[in-house]
Amino acid sequence: MKKINLVLIFTLLMSLFIGVMPSDAASNVKVHVIDVGQGDSILIQTGNENILIDGGNKGKGDEVVAYLKKQKVKTLNAVISTHPDADHVGGLAEVIDTLKVKSVYAPKVTHSTIAYKNFLTSVKKKGLKIKVAKKGVEVPTKAKNITLKFLGPVTTYSKSDLNNWSAVLQLTHSKKKFLFTGDAETKAENDMLKAGVLSKVDVLKVSHHGAKEATTTSFLNKVKPTYAAISVSSTNGYGHPTSATLKRLKAKKAKIYRTDKNGSIVFTSTGSKITVKAAKK
Repeated sequence: MKKINLVLIFTLLMSLFIGVMPSDAASNVKVHVIDVGQGDSILIQTGNENILIDGGNKGKGDEVVAYLKKQKVKTLNAVISTHPDADHVGGLAEVIDTLKVKSVYAPKVTHSTIAYKNFLTSVKKKGLKIKVAKKGVEVPTKAKNITLKFLGPVTTYSKSDLNNWSAVLQLTHSKKKFLFTGDAETKAENDMLKAGVLSKVDVLKVSHHGAKEATTTSFLNKVKPTYAAISVSSTNGYGHPTSATLKRLKAKKAKIYRTDKNGSIVFTSTGSKITVKAAKK
């Protein structure tokens, strides 16, 4: 009788522990390339943290906030400003003002634009200090089998060369890798190649909205992405994404997704497999 009771107790305890164990869905990583028109805004959800890279252009902050709230995001564990250009930093003030933010990362370069000043003001109002985003710096995570590490910038550039200052972040989830490049151009790509920090990735957030000055053949030869995501507006006046960049990506057999054609793009990683969901326009 005692032996039977012990078995029953053990079974009940196990069922209780199993009931509170995280589900498979919680162990997945989701990466949202948010459709903000001509600009960048990317949400990373590790299952333990929410991390936002950039906030779109000026006037796009409310759209980013609305998207985050739709994903039930109340707290951002980290906000990353890749560089001070308005189409990346423009909406971050509204995001920081509206949501709880635990930390902020940005490269050590400043700008005199109103968009950048608003970003700095919002960071200060929240009592936060900007942590320097540069090669080797890691964003802390409690999630298992995940690392978030900056691969760039690997050096300093002139203040007139803001794109190459871009904070380049790599997300590694077990066997899968995502690379977020901001607007890093040829010079920054070559510096990362020389530094030996690049490797094959599964998902590449294509730099500078598909500009011809980025995503070079030598860079693609190293990172060899399976998927390429381009954040771009259908009405941009820059010719983005350029035919040269699209040709280079196609030559590497990368499957291309674009926010101007697909809307917001969501990549889900199990650590061994990646699936893609995109709303067709």
